[in-house]
Amino acid sequence: MLITNAISETRFRKLNAKRYSRMIVVFIPAAGRSSRMHGRDKLLEDVDGQPLLRQRAAAALDPGLPVIVALRAVDDARREALAGLPVKTLIIPNGGEGLGVTLSIGAQAIAAMARATGMLILPADMPDIDADDIAIVCSAFAGNPNCIFRAASDSGTPGHPVIFPRRCFAQLAELRGDDGARDLLKGETVTSVPLPGDHATLDLDTPEAWARWRKA
Repeated sequence: MLITNAISETRFRKLNAKRYSRMIVVFIPAAGRSSRMHGRDKLLEDVDGQPLLRQRAAAALDPGLPVIVALRAVDDARREALAGLPVKTLIIPNGGEGLGVTLSIGAQAIAAMARATGMLILPADMPDIDADDIAIVCSAFAGNPNCIFRAASDSGTPGHPVIFPRRCFAQLAELRGDDGARDLLKGETVTSVPLPGDHATLDLDTPEAWARWRKA
């Protein structure tokens, strides 16, 4: 299914943020090792004068949503990058075991929040997803909070963010390995929400990708 007429992000942010902030929790998995960056930390790369991780968290906070950031216990620099932002941090003791473990722990934490009806997964290495993009996907979910909504590029390629309804939390809590929620998505009917350009699909996890993005 394709959503083409999501209510405007401005309307969502101005009129509905308080209502839906009690429903949708943003989860930013930031417990990875940046193993493809040759010693650099992609989440600390400079974007508009601030570390990427801080920029991602600020974008998620802008529509009025609660934000949880998953970190490893040793991630002091990443924790420092979030200083002063009203986000919660969730320590992933075994983050090196793959994205599935991180999502599992996050889903369990959000399931314990009685008002949470949706878990929005926002990858930490996708700098072009902005607050308006997040609001567009949230407004679509608000119209049918029992379905999965997944952002896509303007050409229809599936990407992020993805919002899972509460009925999926138990399945998310069982995830393991490096594939994240891929298998769960395969077994569900997913509604696609187009975002501008390649906002939903551009991730930066190598020095070469960063160089190309900065030159664009």
